[in-house]
Amino acid sequence: MRILYLAHGIPVPGHLGGSTHAREVAQGLARRGHTVHLVAASPQGASWNGISPFFRPVSSGLDGFRLHHQDIPRALGWLAAWTVLRLAQALRPDVVMERYYNFCGAGVWVARHLAIPCLLEVNALIVDPPVVLKRRIDDALGGPMRWWATTQCRWADRIVTPLHTTVPAEIPRHKIVELPWGADVERFSGCPGVCPQSPPTALFLGSFRAWHGVVDVVRAAVLLLEQGYDYRFVLVGDGPERAAAEQLARPWAGAIRFLGAIPYEQVPAVLSRATVGVAPFTTRPHPALRAAGFFWSPLKIYEYMAASLPVITANLPPLHTIVRDGQEGVLFREDDVPDLARAITQVLGDPQAAREMGRRARARVVASYSWQRHCAELEQLLETMVRGQ
Repeated sequence: MRILYLAHGIPVPGHLGGSTHAREVAQGLARRGHTVHLVAASPQGASWNGISPFFRPVSSGLDGFRLHHQDIPRALGWLAAWTVLRLAQALRPDVVMERYYNFCGAGVWVARHLAIPCLLEVNALIVDPPVVLKRRIDDALGGPMRWWATTQCRWADRIVTPLHTTVPAEIPRHKIVELPWGADVERFSGCPGVCPQSPPTALFLGSFRAWHGVVDVVRAAVLLLEQGYDYRFVLVGDGPERAAAEQLARPWAGAIRFLGAIPYEQVPAVLSRATVGVAPFTTRPHPALRAAGFFWSPLKIYEYMAASLPVITANLPPLHTIVRDGQEGVLFREDDVPDLARAITQVLGDPQAAREMGRRARARVVASYSWQRHCAELEQLLETMVRGQ
């Protein structure tokens, strides 16, 4: 198949979860023999000085697919429609895929205009709950964003999402395919569980945003260090919570390290030096997660598991079905820092059990949560769409 894949506003290559997702899907489909053209932002992002890429994508090759950089500010994503139309007319794709976000929809429109099958990827709540400011503004204006969001869902032939509740209830459920994201089980195949660390090391990898719980990791670390535990804590990533996390950790700088954001290619090596991966998600500061359930497909959990790390995460659906308590890791009560600290000591205090959980985690992600499996199932869905079934 010839596949045109649109991820406007997502930098590729990049550090974001969306960057990893778009790159892995494009690469995975290309490895399965398809011709893939990915339209995404450059790592430098949108710039008003970038006149050429603003109007005409800059194209190159990456990981077996064609990458077209188009740097349009996210809030002006609809300006991409005419460029996408010209690209589609030149490439003549069999199918169009588009990663949903509020201010775009160019791919869905182009697919409808050219009568090409279209798949919409959804990784967030399409219609915000009423408590979100953006929703209140949209309601005051008569709901144009809500109308456009649901229109994209109606125009798409299929919608792929980790959780069907991300899609408005008025959209027929038969159009929705629940398909989790994953980890590259070939890239993440290091030695945790085989090479125990001394002292034991807990790792957080991800966005430093409130709902990722990074500050709670530091609070739990401080609690354990004050009690005399000889543990180390490594935090990888960046975001608005970083300053607060570093401030809390300052008295324990020798035991709590911040590496900042690192290139995706370096992540496996960092994971290989850890004993346990920590993913303390919390829905409290995120109204959309509270309204629709935990709809994200947690990349960092899958990557921890692929690297044979036992995982500590919150006892939330569907996280508790990915990481089963005592099997692939340990669960703790959401927003409960002492219970998070308890879970860390449970894993780090029993190296043999931790190694066994890590082995089971690796086996589980290989079987059920890999990008390889995701792309195989996505391929079947796209082929069905192209055949018109």
